[in-house]
Amino acid sequence: MAASWFAMAPDSLAARHRATGKHRYLQMFNLIWAVWIFGDLIFRNTVSDGWVLATCLSFPVFLSLYLLAYFQPIHRIAIYAVGIGVLGMVILRWNNSGGASYVIFSCAYLAFAGSVRTALVFMCLMVGSFLIEASLQGWPLPVMITMSIMALAVGSGNFLYRLNAEKDAELKLSHDEVRRLAAMAERERIGRDLHDLLGHTLSLIALKLELSRRLLDRDTDAARREMEDAEGVARHALAEVRAAVTGIRATGLAAELASAKLLLNSSLVHLDYENTLPALPARVEAGLALVLREAVTNIHRHARATRASVRVEWVEGELRFVIADNGKGGMATEGNGLCGMRERVRALGGKLVVESLRERGTTLRITVPLSNEDRLAAPMPQAISDESRLAS
Repeated sequence: MAASWFAMAPDSLAARHRATGKHRYLQMFNLIWAVWIFGDLIFRNTVSDGWVLATCLSFPVFLSLYLLAYFQPIHRIAIYAVGIGVLGMVILRWNNSGGASYVIFSCAYLAFAGSVRTALVFMCLMVGSFLIEASLQGWPLPVMITMSIMALAVGSGNFLYRLNAEKDAELKLSHDEVRRLAAMAERERIGRDLHDLLGHTLSLIALKLELSRRLLDRDTDAARREMEDAEGVARHALAEVRAAVTGIRATGLAAELASAKLLLNSSLVHLDYENTLPALPARVEAGLALVLREAVTNIHRHARATRASVRVEWVEGELRFVIADNGKGGMATEGNGLCGMRERVRALGGKLVVESLRERGTTLRITVPLSNEDRLAAPMPQAISDESRLAS
């Protein structure tokens, strides 16, 4: 039964930390500050029997409430946090530093209690109760104010962390929504293209085959001509279907650019790119989209940039793809991400050049030679869809 109480609930604070890539036991490192519960052993020459009894009895209770607040469903966190605060005010008479420490830990958890307004009210009530209890115990005013500020500072820090986590979750949902809208628009486009391509063509083929069947016994030559016409129409339709399938992935880079803008906006990086993309072969489109995703991820995580840009153009039979930022630069070694980008570019028959000067940003220059066949296989130039522009 006890083990089940301390098991991680799906909607607990521990589960939220793990969902964001943090280790679920990361919160345990905050217990290092519990050393202040025993601060009177440092600041006083002797401690009373009451201090020893109050501390020994309260500390296991504190640890239990602390773990329950972390692993139990987050809608119960206020119960355990208030319990920690009440525990601190109970022992404040015997253990001053321990009681104040419990109140600080309580405020740290109360930042996650209920709505934003509820969390703020809980923290203020907890600090107000501490001030009343400390004044009744005869605490000096400067010490009371210092401890209250520490409790509010710790609670406010966790409160800001909570707000940032909620913003990140909203950003992820927006990112997913942009991808969903882009995919929906692409499916609608594919449906329209297939209907326009195949609806009339298949009707024409069926009509000619029906006519050739009727003419077969009366006029063999006419029937043969109709069947040859039907064959020609079918071959033409096959070529159009292949061209349409080639263009199915044509919005891949456009959607990736929109997603990149959304991601970089979250780290206050402005991304410049043209709304209209040049026509690209499908194989090049897919490769460049993955290279762009990896490059933008590196900018978001490591560059410390404020601006970034993406340019795609054909120059003298060669595709040039440039991704640049004005971040810290000075990249000394190539990690797995850059090595992966090199492999993708090499698979396209191209070359990747990295320019990274310290404090002058990083620029990735990708060149891919394109044959006439690649040019003919490329879809028509396209503009980034309205759905994709939702990212901006």
